[in-house]
Amino acid sequence: MITRRDLLRSVALLAVGGAAAGCTRTGEREELILAAGEEGGFFWEFAELTAAAADRAGLPIAIVPERTPGSVTNLAALTAGNAELALTLTDVAVRAHDEGARFTAIGRVYENYMQLAVRANSPIRKIAQLRGARISLGAPGSGAEFTGERILAVAGLAEPGAVTRVHLSMADAGRALVDGEIDAVLWAGGVPTPSFANLGVPLRLIDLSVLLEPLRARFGPRYEPVLIQPGTYGQPDAVATIGLGNLLLAGASVSNEAAAALVDLLVDHASELVPAQATGSQFLDRQSLIVTADVPLHPGAVAAYRRHHG
Repeated sequence: MITRRDLLRSVALLAVGGAAAGCTRTGEREELILAAGEEGGFFWEFAELTAAAADRAGLPIAIVPERTPGSVTNLAALTAGNAELALTLTDVAVRAHDEGARFTAIGRVYENYMQLAVRANSPIRKIAQLRGARISLGAPGSGAEFTGERILAVAGLAEPGAVTRVHLSMADAGRALVDGEIDAVLWAGGVPTPSFANLGVPLRLIDLSVLLEPLRARFGPRYEPVLIQPGTYGQPDAVATIGLGNLLLAGASVSNEAAAALVDLLVDHASELVPAQATGSQFLDRQSLIVTADVPLHPGAVAAYRRHHG
């Protein structure tokens, strides 16, 4: 028998959607499938920490993380009813919501950094020099693919033939970069992202800050200036790039009780939810949690935040 997890693991089935299914219960706990991301990525690490913290806290929810390519696939799972929760980049969520998809937010959790890297001995030093290059834009269905296309568009590299697009997972992209099979890789992740911090070869990060205002002008104020500190990937200097908030989203079947429990987890157990990729650069706080762009908060989350804020 095909289960919801089977559906979630199949990108092909997600593309056409599936039959909506309500939340299931494990004993007295509401089971929530969380569409997360690639193993080794920021979303996956956060999802595992969240599931473990919910178990330790004895909350009335059981979170079941599922591996996916990332944001776009996660939203497909959420709107098809194959997952109750999803992690997405803000720009992906806002575009889907503006186009009529209906979901709510539990909160904004941390921030992903758009990171563009080449080998340290590459002649590429500016994004304009990517013309003619082979670049990985992330796995199909990832947030990196979605935002990467926007970055190429404002950089004047969207037309056919300007770059050769390759779609690889982070782990595969790291190996391909080392082996010279691609010239550059763009990904969305925490700092440092393990798939690229442990390659054994020095990298050069490309400054993306020149594209910040064009991105905001064309696609809205979702993009933020962030700085990657020296030595993160063996590079000698700090590099300015573009940040995007991550949203924890809920489908229609998530109860008010479950949404409130998720908020309690994010607020009361924040110290247990710090991915290694966020250490020293980000933290959860009550003010940033409710900044969910144009995506409305779940009613149960609203009540919980009011209780926590007093």
